[in-house]
Formats: sequence, structure tokens, C-alpha cells
Amino acid sequence: MTTNKPTGAARGMTAYGDVGFSRFLRGAFLSGAGFDSDDLDRPIVGIADLTSDFNPCHRGMPGLIDSIKRGVAEAGGLPMVFPTMSLGETLLSPTSMLFRNLLAMETEELVRAQPMDAAVLVGGCDKTVPAQLMAAASSSVPVLIEVTGPMLTNTFEGERVGACTDCRRLWGKFRSGEMDEQRIREAEGALATTSGTCMVMGTASTMATMAETLGMMLPGGATPPSPTGDRLRHGVRTGRRAVELAREPVLPREVLTPDAFHNALRVLAAVGGSTNAIVHLLAISRRAGAGVTLQDFDDIARETPLLVDLKPSGRGYMEDLHRAGGVPVLLRALRPLLRLEHRGLAGRSLGDLLDEVPDPAPWQSTIRSLDDPLGPPGALAVVSGSLAPQGAVIKVSAATGSLLQHTGPAVVFDSPEDAAQRLDDPGTNVTADSVLVLRNAGPVGAGMPEAGSLPIPRRLAAEGVTDMVRVSDARMSGTSYGTVVLHCSPESAVGGPLGLVRDGDLVRLDVEQRRIDLLVDEAELARRRADQPAPEVPARGWRRLYAETVTQAHLGADLDFMAHDEDRGDALQPEPPR
Repeated sequence: MTTNKPTGAARGMTAYGDVGFSRFLRGAFLSGAGFDSDDLDRPIVGIADLTSDFNPCHRGMPGLIDSIKRGVAEAGGLPMVFPTMSLGETLLSPTSMLFRNLLAMETEELVRAQPMDAAVLVGGCDKTVPAQLMAAASSSVPVLIEVTGPMLTNTFEGERVGACTDCRRLWGKFRSGEMDEQRIREAEGALATTSGTCMVMGTASTMATMAETLGMMLPGGATPPSPTGDRLRHGVRTGRRAVELAREPVLPREVLTPDAFHNALRVLAAVGGSTNAIVHLLAISRRAGAGVTLQDFDDIARETPLLVDLKPSGRGYMEDLHRAGGVPVLLRALRPLLRLEHRGLAGRSLGDLLDEVPDPAPWQSTIRSLDDPLGPPGALAVVSGSLAPQGAVIKVSAATGSLLQHTGPAVVFDSPEDAAQRLDDPGTNVTADSVLVLRNAGPVGAGMPEAGSLPIPRRLAAEGVTDMVRVSDARMSGTSYGTVVLHCSPESAVGGPLGLVRDGDLVRLDVEQRRIDLLVDEAELARRRADQPAPEVPARGWRRLYAETVTQAHLGADLDFMAHDEDRGDALQPEPPR
């Protein structure tokens, strides 16, 4: 693809009403910044830098940015670094998800408004990569995704540990009384000891894997740990490729096709990936016009076995996946199930790339084969019914098998704060058979925080209870585990059925039948529905715009006006026989 549009520093002139003056003024200020005409004749590659003291996962990003800049310069381009907001998962209130769409909008506008011929968007922590992919979907210049990479593991009391599945496991032991205050504080200092994102198959690792599978990242980029030379070398290659794309553009909309999403959903199921990826991929697809629906996730997961042995669905960590060959070797193992004609930003078809990738090596057990999977198909499942008419999701591979078909009385919490206050209250009537129901935690109600994996009540945890059925319109961390039904749509704050549940109502979960139901007769529900209050809308700012325009979870929880105009309908249906 070639273009006659202005390139480099001549792109997108500032509107002063005099184009000549705009060019003159731009040249003057760039000259003051140390750039000469030889610099400005090169292709400009914008590099989004999300370094922030409020995002400790990104503390290794400056070195990665330098490696990308080196690759750009080696290929004859001019690197120009620019900042965007950085969404640190653990240091944002009430949840980083509230700001995902804002980062996507900011990134889209800055790529459009600043003069660049290609862009490298460097993220990592949970919501940054989804936001960058959402922004890329509508970009008029080539965009590559790069990530800071996962942390390396450490040990605690002789046991290999890492953030953040082990964080939750050890905190559960503390809540149950198995660990005292001193030991939990020692564990706190052992779980996240290097730069990088969580080193299990949580949301950050899942979305890095998705970016690579979609073809928006160069092969081999999802898994190199943050502190390693592998990570930096991949950054150099990304910078070089960005210059090539600046000269011969391939736009994200040419990459984010139905075939790309078909492959991504296969990999999501094979890695037992984060349920958050479902919301993110739906949002990216709607911006790209690729036609993915919630049902597609269930259909593809039913056919795709669990192949990757990583926490929380397995035992290992991202560094194990990297040593085993990373996403390229996983794709090789999945080859019979993939659409091999897809062509990503590497410039070659997936089939051609996989011809050069070996099968999973016999010395490793992290990546299994289709003939010897870690688990059966269905690592992720979509359920629906009277409690979630437009769908909900559950991570079957991280759930307790005996609870996948369960009926129990509801214990209802009206908000995450209500749950925090009452879960451990001895006066709360809760047993191991209870179904914990959390509402008012969806996109409109609370920005959709990771509150769905409610902790086991302290009294029950002390009795040895390790899992219960939990149902909500919230999300949960990709590092979490348990029998947790999430993203119930429509959410309670907009009149969804979760708002009608009362303590003691029977809730039935049947994952095999893909059902989640409230066992209350319709006449009683109609009476309760008439008493439902209207949701409160924030008074001002981003939170008001978000609450007034955000879609429900089954549509990706994006702003309604950001979706692509086209509807490709059943684009993910099986290919016709050849």
C-alpha cells in the first residue's frame, strides 16, 4: 500500500490559517529541539510511553523505549516518544477499567493529531494493551503493539511464587488463620520482585498473547520477561519493523479481521486466559468491525482444549511459557484449528510463519499438544438464563468441578463496599451452599471493578471451605480462581435481573447446560421490578460521559459512539468447505 499524503513532519499541520507559516513555525521549534532537515526527512515513528510512578509494572519501560528507539534509528527512521495516561491496576480507584476507554480515546486522538508515519504503542498492565488495541483499530497509520513483559518468579519459604494467583492463595490462608501477620508481610515482599506484569496467565499476559495472535505484535513478543535481553531485542526488532511499515503501510484494520479474532479466541481457550479478555476482545472487535459476539467465545472454547500449564488454570508461570517457545510454539500446536491465511504486521501469512516453528519440545510440559492436552475443551464458558438474559461468563478451568452444577440460596450484597462490610459479619446468614450475589458492580453501576471473586467468608474459610458459587455483574482479576460467574448482562444498575434477587432466593448454575437462573416466579419478579430505583448518574466529567454512553458487558463495555459503522454479522462462522 502506498500513499501520496504528506509524510513525517509535514503531516497534519497545525491550523493557523496559513499552511506555509505552520510549516515554518514547526521547523523553527523542531530546530530548537535539536532536529535538522536530515532528521525531518526520515519517517517519523511515534512511540507511546506509559512509564509512571503510579504503575510499578512499567518500571522497566524506559529501557524498552530506548531499545525501540534504537531499532527505529537503525532502520533510518526518526523516533518521537510521547506520553499517554498509564493505568496502574493496583493504584487506581475505583478500578482501572473505568479509564480503559479514556486511554483508548486519548491514544487514538494523539496518533491522529501528531505527525507520525507509524506508531509503536508500549503497554503492559492490564487495561493498557486493550485500550491501545482499541485505539489502533481506527488508526490511519500502521500501529505495532509492544509490551513491557512479565515479571520473573521468586521464592517464599522455599516455594516458587509470583503475582498474583499466589497473592490470592496466600491471602486466603491469612484470612483462614493459617498464616499470621508477620508471615503475610514477608510474603508481601516476595511476590512481585522485578519489573513487569503479573507472571501468570492473568489479564496482562492474556492480552499480550492476544496482541501477538491477532498479528498486531511481532512474533515472540508476548512472553519475554521484562528484565531480560530477550525483551529488549524484541523491542529493537519492533522499532525496525515500524520504519518498514511507515514506508509501506499496513493498517490495523487490514490485520484485525474476522480470521484474526477467530485465531485469538482459539488461543484464549487454549491458555485458559483471563475472563477480562472477553470484554476487551468484544470492544476491539466492535471498533474493527470484525463481528465477534459473546456466543463466539463459547462456540470456539467448546472445540478447543486447554494446552498451556500456567496458573491459575495450571501450575507454571510466563517464564516457563517463554522457555517452551512462547506463542509461536503454541500456535504451532494449535495449527489444525487456526485460519492460516491470516497475515499480521510481520508481513507473512500465519501458515508461512508456522512452517519455521518447531513442534512443542519433548523436554518441556508447559505447552501440550492437541493429542495430549492439559484439560478438555471448554476452559471458558458463556452462560445465560433468567439471571443473565444477555449472557455471563465463567472460567471453567479455574473452577471447582463439583460446583459447576449447583443450586443454593442467595446471599445478596448491594455493592463491593457492602460485601466488604458484611461478608465476615457473624450475623450474615451464609453457608457453604450459599450463592454469593454481588450487584451494582457493572459498567454503569461502578465502572466494572474486579470485585466478582468475592472472598470466602472468614468463618467458612476457617472451617476449610475453599470455594463457593459467586455471581455478579462485576469482573474478576485474570489471576483469580474459583466458581465465579461474571459480567451478568444487563447489569443491575440498568434494570438487569441481578437487581431483583433477594436473600434466600434459589439460584441455579448449570454450566453443562450453559444456564444461570433465578428460581423465582415471574409474577413476583414483576412486582419487584416495579420497585426498582433508577440508576444515579455522576454529576460531571469523565464519569458522567462514561455512565451515559458505556455499553453493557456483552458488547465490550465500550462507549456506544466508538463502535465501527459496519456490521459483519456472522463473520466468525466456520469457513465453507474448499
